[in-house]
Amino acid sequence: MSEWKEICRVDDIPVLGARRVARTKGPEVALFRNAEGEVFALLDRCPHKGGPLSQGIVFGRSVACPLHNWTIGLCDGVAAAPDHGCTPRFAVKVENGTVSLDVAELNSIALT
Repeated sequence: MSEWKEICRVDDIPVLGARRVARTKGPEVALFRNAEGEVFALLDRCPHKGGPLSQGIVFGRSVACPLHNWTIGLCDGVAAAPDHGCTPRFAVKVENGTVSLDVAELNSIALT
């Protein structure tokens, strides 16, 4: 059974935008919200040159990196062809309008 940490309200994440989540260790996590109201979480680092994905443009279930326009899938963190690479994703739970992240993942994924 997972332990979940409440992060924010869904409404705190801009539609077609992102919100950054600081962690005790490791780089920040970016929460994204698309036009359909779905919420996704990825490490806030593009697999190409480490650009801040939270500053990218959200469209559909993807985000465009602001540095070199790589398209990264919000569901899986995978770069769209012809580019290649992956950024870690985090499990998200939305319940009664509150967004939560898995504590174990926050404390173990991509800490460097």
